[in-house]
Amino acid sequence: MKEVSTILKNGDKEYKLVFNLNAMQTIQEEYGTLEAWGDLTDAKNGEPNIKALIFGMAAMINEAIEIENEDNGTNKPLLTLRQVGRLLTDVGIDNATAQVNETVIKSAGASEDDSKNG
Repeated sequence: MKEVSTILKNGDKEYKLVFNLNAMQTIQEEYGTLEAWGDLTDAKNGEPNIKALIFGMAAMINEAIEIENEDNGTNKPLLTLRQVGRLLTDVGIDNATAQVNETVIKSAGASEDDSKNG
């Protein structure tokens, strides 16, 4: 597993999504397993569970903010679930779901590539 990030754009603002062990832990603490969370956010059987999608996005965005704060010595505030919900509304559920899925899939692919090369 490697830390993977992607950028979610909303107008002139960009939000980095980071999927790493810290984001995974946050999601697991709330949903039990990543698979359970993934099933809820997967829109293949209709619409995604919005609460689960917002929670996962918040975990990934806030992990990116914490990394940025540590790297730059800044104190940028974390986003609340309500703020992430508004962001999700602005960018659209389909776009946000695609970005979250892309980030998670890239992370899983990175770990598979490492095991093949390792």
